[in-house]
Order: sequence, then C-alpha cells, then structure tokens
Amino acid sequence: MMATPPTRREPEHEDAERIARGLGWFSYGLGLVQIGLPGALSRIIGVPDTGRSRALQRAVGLREVSAGTGIFARPRAAEWLWARVAGDVMDLGLLGAALTSPRARKGQIAGASAAVVGLAVLDVYSARKLSARGGGVPVERAITIHRSPEDVYGFWRDFANLPRFMGHLESVEETGDRRSHWTAKAPAGRSVSWDAEVVEDRPNEVIAWRSLDGADVDNAGTVRFTPAPGGRGTEVHVSLRYDPPAGGLGAAVAKLFGEEPARQVRDDLFRLKQVLETGEVVRSEGSPDGPRLRQRPAQPMGSADGA
Repeated sequence: MMATPPTRREPEHEDAERIARGLGWFSYGLGLVQIGLPGALSRIIGVPDTGRSRALQRAVGLREVSAGTGIFARPRAAEWLWARVAGDVMDLGLLGAALTSPRARKGQIAGASAAVVGLAVLDVYSARKLSARGGGVPVERAITIHRSPEDVYGFWRDFANLPRFMGHLESVEETGDRRSHWTAKAPAGRSVSWDAEVVEDRPNEVIAWRSLDGADVDNAGTVRFTPAPGGRGTEVHVSLRYDPPAGGLGAAVAKLFGEEPARQVRDDLFRLKQVLETGEVVRSEGSPDGPRLRQRPAQPMGSADGA
C-alpha cells in the first residue's frame, strides 16, 4: 500500500525538478545578458533603448541571477520559483508600460509578453509541484531571547498574547479542547481566518499546531524553546509550512506587496524579543499601530538580561 502513491507522483516531481533546473539556468543566462547587454536586449524585445530602460534591464538582470542562484539552493527552490512568478507579473507590467511609448515596437513587445506568459506557466507548474511535495511553502526562523524557557513558553502558550507581537494577526480566541480561532490581515485590506488545534504541547519545550479543514490559510508548524548556551536565555525555533490563499499565485502577489511570510516570521520573532526583554515594541512610522506600541512591562530575567 505504501509503494503505490510514490509510483504515481514521482514522475510529476521529477518533471517539476527538471523544469526548475532549466528555469534556473534560464534565469542565469537571461540575467547575464540583461546586465551585460541591456541595450541590445531592449532592441530585441521592442523597448526603446534609453538610459532608463538600460537601468531597468540591469535591475531585472540582477533579480534573474538571484532567482537562478536560489532555485539551485535546495531545499528552498519552490520559494524562488514563486519569486520568479512574482517577477513574471512585474515584467508583464513593465512591458505593458512600454507600449505607451511612441517609439515602442508593439509587435515585438507582444511577442516578448507571450514568452513571459509561457515562462510564468512553467514557473507556476514547477513551484506548485515542488511546494506540494513539501506540504506547502516552508518558513524557518530562530532567535535568542534573554528570558527563561518557562517564561517564553508561558507567554507564547497564552494565545491571547500572540497579536501583541505578530504584526499581521488581529485576534486569537481559544475555543476549547486545544482549539482556537485565528483572524489575520491579508494584502489589499482583506482578512483571512481559520480554526487550528494544538497537536503537541510539551511545557517549556514545544508547541505544534495545524489548521483545521476549511481554513483560508492552510498551515501547520512547530515552535521549540531550548536553553541558549551559557545560560543566556532561550533559543526560539519556528518551523512553518503554509498554503496561501489562491494557491501559489497568492504567495507571489503577497511578495510583491512586501508580505512575504519568511519576513513576517522574522519580524514577529524580533517583536517577541522586544516584548519579553523590554516590555515594548518599536514599530516603523508606516505600521498600522503607529511608530511605537507600548506593551505591559516584562519582568527581567536577571543576570542573563544584563549580559
């Protein structure tokens, strides 16, 4: 019984990996051409060869080279493929803007746009298959906090505290039997919500959860609390996998708006550190909560905090 599913699925995964490698090499090659010969490429695709267009070509070329590098950096290739999808959306926007120029060669731009759409289809296909193989888009982050594992675990396990440091989380309501209801902000002023359950809870060590059926954002993850070396507090390790709204395209669009989940988790952990070590969160001027959101003071851990 265990042998049958891999037999059906492995060819698709192998195809996705082959396509991903090809897209990686394509990113390298295209990026180098855009950086080294921006004027020639502009003329080929029908875009007026100007100083601005050359600067854009070089910027996009750097993005392509970065994407190619990331695609080969296992096991996070799927994330870089989604980044390529985001780049495809951006490229189509740039080509559309170029059509407004009286010097534009519309036929060549139309051909270039069709090529970008074809590449986007391959990017989405490979990214979806590789993401599915890993159970969603993976996010892993860690931070050291100068508080004891008991303090950090206790603060996190009270889910009502989570919106205090998770910037995109609006509310968490515990509904009993290890279950809770979560509401979070989404791009374009939207909200998403889901019900989750705790599947593992070892006091002062680990909390693991998964979303329930019908979630707007299907997700699962684990947070571990381990003593830091030298008695310098607690290492907090977060491992998350999620499937965004509207599938992988939702993840790509979210990245365009600066809502990339790995960045969110990194920022959330930094705010958690601020709350537990200083009792306040310093926010940027453009954040929804204003430049500074004061929290209830955290009790000092003792000598470790002063180190």
